[in-house]
Amino acid sequence: MRNPLSKEIVNIPPSGIRKFFDIVSEMKDAISLGVGEPDFDTPWHIRDEGIYSLEKGRTFYTSNAGLKELKIEIANYLKRRFGLEYDYQSETLVTVGGSEAIDIAMRAMLDAGDEVLIPQPSYVSYEPCCRLAGGRPVLIELQADNEFRLTKAQIEAAVTPKTKLLVLPFPNNPTGAVMERSDLEAVAEAVLAHDLYVISDEIYAELTYVEGEGHVSIASLPGMKERTIVINGFSKSHAMTGWRLGYACGPAQILEQMLKIHQYAIMCAPTNSQYAAVDALLNGDADVAAMREEYNGRRRYLMHAFAQMGLSCFEPFGAFYVFPCIKEFGMTSEEFAEKLLYEEKVAVVPGTAFGACGEGFIRISYAYSLENLKIALERVRRFIEKLKQANAASRTGGA
Repeated sequence: MRNPLSKEIVNIPPSGIRKFFDIVSEMKDAISLGVGEPDFDTPWHIRDEGIYSLEKGRTFYTSNAGLKELKIEIANYLKRRFGLEYDYQSETLVTVGGSEAIDIAMRAMLDAGDEVLIPQPSYVSYEPCCRLAGGRPVLIELQADNEFRLTKAQIEAAVTPKTKLLVLPFPNNPTGAVMERSDLEAVAEAVLAHDLYVISDEIYAELTYVEGEGHVSIASLPGMKERTIVINGFSKSHAMTGWRLGYACGPAQILEQMLKIHQYAIMCAPTNSQYAAVDALLNGDADVAAMREEYNGRRRYLMHAFAQMGLSCFEPFGAFYVFPCIKEFGMTSEEFAEKLLYEEKVAVVPGTAFGACGEGFIRISYAYSLENLKIALERVRRFIEKLKQANAASRTGGA
């Protein structure tokens, strides 16, 4: 019997995020700080709109590109919040989460052998989506001493005549890093100089804690709108992960081809989710602001707790993750995470789940109640204290 499997997919490893959570689900009294999912319920008025749409029998397919009402509100929202202007008819596409938008953007834009610059550590889907689209991922290692920001010099060092796309994953999962306007202006110079296109994953755009301007989209910079696909959604900002709704905005000629893939593979995003999302954009700004303020309080608590326990961690200003360094303990990220889970019943994600350059780090999510964070951080403190004592005893014994 011939091999039924594609060599390409067989050679792609499964997501490194899920491993520990299968164990956690079976472990009594375990606390997971690993899942990147808001702990808030979807605001009631949004749920109510979803319920109402079902009661009214709105269970039909929508237009492939999405409800007209939703696309209009997406365009209004992006202009209101980030100064981006898109035609709702030709430059906006509603997708099944941001992940589908990433996938179909790459499939619409890449030919076999085209190179894609992917900064890491970053979201686990970029590299597999690139490979499945026939592209060649070129990884750029972001550095902790630069707050995990992408620089123009790093792009210049990685670009070749085959480079077509740059993935811009900010605010960043797993590091919490952000790119401010000056950072983006430097990146835009390299993009324009080498005639590149950009997939800007802005799913955490609403979760930034930088004083002043807040999140800036690279598509708002001169010359960048026509070469950028902006990807966003409702999962993180409005606590709507299970509703599976995202969107892409960009040049009409690219969106037209993305829509074609979406038509054949998906048909349309869930209808009741789309109706609920209209209400989210019309009436949800206060909900987003309240959740952002709560996350910011938890972020500050974690940074204070790390400082007290002597755990090195750069201060993140985006998303809902921290990315502390555990190199001093002389074990791999996976060993650290596994030992912490079995000894103290706290699940975190090894940094290597987000790329090889994540070695020596772990991802901790603060999308959990402050009460659970305090319990978990006390367990982490106890675990680290034991490791430090063991290391000290080992050095003394060696002497």
